[in-house]
Amino acid sequence: MVKVLRSTVLSAPIETVWDVLRDFNGHDRWHPAVATSKIERNSSSDQVGCVRRFRLEDGSELREQLLSLSDIEQTFSYCLLDTPIPLFNYVAHVRLFPVTDGDQTFWEWESKFDTKKGEEDEMAALVGDGIYSAGFDAIRTHLGLGD
Repeated sequence: MVKVLRSTVLSAPIETVWDVLRDFNGHDRWHPAVATSKIERNSSSDQVGCVRRFRLEDGSELREQLLSLSDIEQTFSYCLLDTPIPLFNYVAHVRLFPVTDGDQTFWEWESKFDTKKGEEDEMAALVGDGIYSAGFDAIRTHLGLGD
């Protein structure tokens, strides 16, 4: 099993960051890899169990399911249902924590998954750098942060 963990600190209040991230169908508005996204069966994007179907900029289609969402703890978890990328049993967790020194936000994004033997490092880099770190940078741009 591969584990990927990335974290960052954003110069924005936790409520501002959570307002963007809690929308399970909103990643097409801020993540550069995501071209379009739609919640299946007209479910609400914060309804546990909802499934988002999205297309990446390269044309690939994926489906992910929201497993948990807590406004109190500012966390959510999701899993991959369908993907052309060899990520199996993929489950990810997003957690936000307030940084009271300067009214900032600590953002942790982690996942565990299986992949084909010999592709562990490649898939870990794809997820950690291409999705998570790219997402951190994209949120900074989306929120107009200079950090």
